Amino acid sequence: MAKVFGLAITLLVLISGSLFAQRPNIVLILSDDMGYSDIGCYGSEIKTPVLDGLAKNGLKFTQFYNTGRCCPTRASLLTGLYPHQAGIGHMVADRGVAGYRGELNDSCATIAEVLQPKGYSTYCVGKWHVTGRTFPKTETGKFNWPLQRGFDRYYGIINGASSLWDPNSLTRDNKSITIRNDGEYQPREPYHFTDAVSDNAVKFIDEHSDEKPFFMYVAYTAAHWPMHARDRDIQKYEGVYDDGYQGIRQARYEKMQALGVISKKAELSPAVGDWTSVEDKEWESACMEVYAAMVDQMDQGIGRIVEALRKDGKLDNTLIMFMQDNGGCAEAAGRNTKGQRSLRVAGPTLPVIPDDLQHYQASAPSQTRDGYPVRRGHVMPGPADTYIGYGENWANVSNTPFREYKHYVHEGGISTPLVVHWPMGIEAKDELRTEPSHLVDLMATCLDVASVGYPETLGNNPLTPLEGLSLRPVFQGQQLDRKMLFFEHEGNRALRIGEWKLVAKGRHGQDEVKWELFNISNDRSEMHDLSAVEPERFQRMQKMWREKATAAKALPWPKSKTKKAKANSKANSKK
Repeated sequence: MAKVFGLAITLLVLISGSLFAQRPNIVLILSDDMGYSDIGCYGSEIKTPVLDGLAKNGLKFTQFYNTGRCCPTRASLLTGLYPHQAGIGHMVADRGVAGYRGELNDSCATIAEVLQPKGYSTYCVGKWHVTGRTFPKTETGKFNWPLQRGFDRYYGIINGASSLWDPNSLTRDNKSITIRNDGEYQPREPYHFTDAVSDNAVKFIDEHSDEKPFFMYVAYTAAHWPMHARDRDIQKYEGVYDDGYQGIRQARYEKMQALGVISKKAELSPAVGDWTSVEDKEWESACMEVYAAMVDQMDQGIGRIVEALRKDGKLDNTLIMFMQDNGGCAEAAGRNTKGQRSLRVAGPTLPVIPDDLQHYQASAPSQTRDGYPVRRGHVMPGPADTYIGYGENWANVSNTPFREYKHYVHEGGISTPLVVHWPMGIEAKDELRTEPSHLVDLMATCLDVASVGYPETLGNNPLTPLEGLSLRPVFQGQQLDRKMLFFEHEGNRALRIGEWKLVAKGRHGQDEVKWELFNISNDRSEMHDLSAVEPERFQRMQKMWREKATAAKALPWPKSKTKKAKANSKANSKK
């Protein structure tokens, strides 16, 4: 009897070990400030053969949404909640209201916090940007760095933007480092953050034990300003953009229709830039050349990650998902001669919020580490002593064929590619998925494929129930039973129900806005307002948006800081 019992235990251990080993690795890859049409398989002329290859052997989602901005997107991606529910409805400053505290709160859990105790190793590489506490040794209160939110290992920057040649807030695990005192990574050539993110992701894969599956979150800063890239990659795009905005935009539009990532019905929204009025065309085209090089360099790095998975025999059972944190960025970000005061977003209704200006000022050094002054304004981008963005007109090209940009919740602000690759879990190859879906679905998807349930509590804290749905049925070509998708950022607001989308530009604290109503299945570019044609639907969806905004903690709006509060904040920042 003892022998039989022992054999049964052995078989049970072997079976459970086999099932344990079959759970997939999961790699979520997020790029920064890129438009819907900026990778090759979604219409671009930029060379992205690795992402194109993953799409060819996997799936492309054509109606996947982010939140329109970096911090909220990261909060939503990590937690499966709308960003306000996680505490980051805007950026990482505390604006005094539950939905806008600027820190991941105690009523949310990250994907890593749920998977880690269920047998997953958890790794994070790249941009974190879901906390305002970049120097924890001198801070008190909640510590929201990756290792405190469920990750075993981390390499990256805690803040939101930085020189790619010499990043600030660079961190390994819980230790602040620089590129010169990091004992675990020695670059093969002059340091560049995009390559460092890729190389450290490969390092974590190579050093991973095969006894466990792993979850890895890879968050590039490419192609966020400043425009920093290696000369060899910039040279690939020399002359490509010399004919200006319209030709590139038209070519992308036609390619996108041919690829099926937009429908034949989709109109090309009006162009913003007029190339004939550009005085220095060489400089303007150079800005897009460097931007393209940044995307190209990221794709090469993703290729090294894919190769590391293949070499270790892990690729077939790794779920890889690639997406972007918001649409193309129209922020001037140093392009005029006044430098840091040029952080202004296109459009008359959106003011410069102090947090945005502080974000630019904090990220932009006055000089390089070697002592050269950092140049802004009308300077050729690329080198370490420059710090500018590519501007509104190229952002309009990135967002082909849609309206608006990062910050807004029109399609140009919130539409992202989603490339999904998982050979052992998805039979379909080179197929489109048109099901509307959102970042909030990623937590549910990861837990589903890992056979892990979402807990009711984390520690002693009750958790907000998940907002998202698992995309696994969509992988198999099925539809989701979803009630709505909700959006709010800086008072810009939207609600999508089926094929209908309600959307408006706005400001924090401003309830009176001009709502528009679009049928997205016929009018993805949001060109034809149907509010007068569908008055009952129009009014009903406005009511539903407000109810959801209240439930999701987007309301009440945060109040503007008083002069006293601003003075205290400024004094504290100098300590």
